[in-house]
Amino acid sequence: MRKHLNIRRSKSVAMLAAILAAATLMGAAPATVEPSSLGWTTPAQHLAHMTLQQRVGQLFMVAAAATGAGQATMNVLHWDHVGNVYLSGRSYAGISATAAVVRQMTSTVSAATTDNEYLSVGTDQEGGYVQVLNGPGFSVIPTALAQGGLSAATLAADAKNWGNQLRWAGVKVGLAPVLDTVTQAFAPYNAPIGYYEREYGYTPQTVSAKGNAFLAGIKAGYVMPTVKHFPGLGRVTGNTDVTANVHDTQTTINDPNLLPFQTAINNGARWVMVSSAYYDLIDSRPGKIAPFSTVVMGTMLRQNARFTGIILSDDLCSAAQLSPWSWAVRAENFVNAGGTMVLCANPNAVPYMYAGVLKLAQERPDFLAKVNAAVLTILTVKHGQ
Repeated sequence: MRKHLNIRRSKSVAMLAAILAAATLMGAAPATVEPSSLGWTTPAQHLAHMTLQQRVGQLFMVAAAATGAGQATMNVLHWDHVGNVYLSGRSYAGISATAAVVRQMTSTVSAATTDNEYLSVGTDQEGGYVQVLNGPGFSVIPTALAQGGLSAATLAADAKNWGNQLRWAGVKVGLAPVLDTVTQAFAPYNAPIGYYEREYGYTPQTVSAKGNAFLAGIKAGYVMPTVKHFPGLGRVTGNTDVTANVHDTQTTINDPNLLPFQTAINNGARWVMVSSAYYDLIDSRPGKIAPFSTVVMGTMLRQNARFTGIILSDDLCSAAQLSPWSWAVRAENFVNAGGTMVLCANPNAVPYMYAGVLKLAQERPDFLAKVNAAVLTILTVKHGQ
């Protein structure tokens, strides 16, 4: 175990965590401290106030079981300063029980862990086969394909309700909508999207119209939507979660299927998840899967699409597509290529990723600059700027 894992927090820090937890239980905002009370009023000032260890922790979104965070998740929230979590698996316990799970994790927020920066909590609540939170208070959400059959106004109204349910449960980030386009003929052979009816339609125009209606509704419900999986998984057969060496051999840098993503960015989306596939016609360099590609994240997202928000990875920890690389290298490559936040389905991998990124930031000024830029983006988006 690393040395810092054996260091006990001071009594004052423990007392602060207890106070924050008690405030949350009484209905206060989940462990959020007003910037002005801490001597900083802007994201840049908060960045300057954070230690490097706390900054690196903001670069991760770790999985927590929706039925209750395990010890591995709680450990990285405490000791690796992780600033973001997502509820995974399935829960049928309802809104109140989910809120209690969230409070368990937000109680870790303190001056020592995240410099009092609030914990972003997300989840996959697309509908159909991908709905993590269920039970009392949560709607049964239809598949995206079924949602696509609704009028845009009806879908936006429904999505606002679904967003409100997440907000009541303490979830701030919705890992939806899916804006991948898959043709009707290919859908049965498209393992990640079409097979599960995660598409809003079979043309980029339909996906753009209906997917962005969902996005507008979620935003109206005071939850930050995440559009995925840029630049699209509608033309692959393999699912990167369970299959390695998944290639898209058709999508180009100016592809018509990018329309739904561009519309979402134009509509104010501040979170975009990149897929983990190879895109042979976009970046053919060896090993340059999308989350390691400056072309995908830099040229396409930052320059062409003019996206200034959080570039979130798909799972970099448990996905078969990432098997050729060590955990540390996965995180280092992602940040080095311009990624903002690493999503990790395996809490036990985070200490290795965290240590690798921290070490590289301490050794290389150019990498440190990328870490600081990513954290500034995260703080800016978290506070609605």
